[in-house]
Amino acid sequence: MRWIRATGRGLLALVVVMTGYLASGARADEGGGSTRGPLTLATAGDLTGYLGPLLEGWNRTHPAERVTLVELPDSADETHAQMATDLRGGDRSRFDVLNIDVNWTSEFAAAGWIRPLPAGRFPLKSFLPPVVDTATYDGRLYAVPYVTNAGLLLYRKDVLAKEGVPPPRTWAELERDAKTIAPKYGLDGYAGQFLSYEGLTVNAAEAVYSAGGTILGEEGRRVTVDSAAAREGIGFLARGLREGWIPRAALSYKEEESKQAFQDGRLLFLRNWPYAYAVASAEGSPVAGKIGAVPLPGPEGPGTSVLGGSDLAVNTHARHPESAERLIQYLTGEQVQRQVLTRGALPPVRADLYQDPELVRRFPYLPTLRAAVLAAAPRPKSPRYDQVSLVVQAVVHDALTGQQTPEQAVRRLARELDDITRR
Repeated sequence: MRWIRATGRGLLALVVVMTGYLASGARADEGGGSTRGPLTLATAGDLTGYLGPLLEGWNRTHPAERVTLVELPDSADETHAQMATDLRGGDRSRFDVLNIDVNWTSEFAAAGWIRPLPAGRFPLKSFLPPVVDTATYDGRLYAVPYVTNAGLLLYRKDVLAKEGVPPPRTWAELERDAKTIAPKYGLDGYAGQFLSYEGLTVNAAEAVYSAGGTILGEEGRRVTVDSAAAREGIGFLARGLREGWIPRAALSYKEEESKQAFQDGRLLFLRNWPYAYAVASAEGSPVAGKIGAVPLPGPEGPGTSVLGGSDLAVNTHARHPESAERLIQYLTGEQVQRQVLTRGALPPVRADLYQDPELVRRFPYLPTLRAAVLAAAPRPKSPRYDQVSLVVQAVVHDALTGQQTPEQAVRRLARELDDITRR
């Protein structure tokens, strides 16, 4: 899950692509409504610029089924809003294939915006097992996993080596090192993504899950968040901000801002997706060669990451559904999935790539990431996920800024989620 491009550029891309879409749509009509033909693929901003070249490969070999890429804003919330607005237009929709956050599959399927897909047409058995569940709703396949993700704890291994301490496995160790070691080196202690947006929902869910709690159960029909575990998880984050080993600046961090703080040498520890490790390790980075990655810590040992990533879905009103499914086959094939990692620094969904010796040498965090993905848990699954996430963001942000205690926040969260599930 990474939405990291400037909004202005995404909107400009929409304007440019719309012109091309209208022209290609006219040609499709002239062709008599064939199930094969040109497509438009909508996605969030592509930070590393890898997706365009991948689609050029498709376009060279499928000239009659050319794909036009539309990059939407970098914010998950803004991308969701633009996709939802477009899809509500029915057969006037501009998008044929959608690269959607894994937690939107249920919502989009329940709304009738994306079509069921034939499971036998895609290599689902080749994928890491947890990712397949993100693409299903009500027992049917509505999307195909494309990229997976799990949060990792990045750390300054040079600093910890000087102190003679291993990377933290528990919250107590993380808190201790963030309080005592970081200031000695002029660093802030720990950060995640604590701006009030989708990233905060992820960080909050990971804290609750790591403490042994849950937020929703029974496919979003039951609220389970009012628990000691939820109070402990949210309390851990709130305490960090109150005591200062989480800097106040982290309240404005999304993925990219937090990555940049770590890459600039301002943080000892960072929770982020694996792309941040790859970018911060690149030649020219101030911390290249100085960072490591381990699973997220929890109260008594390794914690639980939220399962991130994206799925590829076909608009119910896609102009050429056969071509759309063929494109998804191409993007989830072994060769392209390898390039998703090597060009895009994004975790692939195909399991065998995590044990490829050449890739492990190039991306040493792959074994850690594989274990994190296999142990990860999804965000609360609900056909009203957008509403659920907005409530989690608002309530947890109030707890982090000290406007409510963790106990008050959890009780409020339970009430507001219960209102959503009863609608």
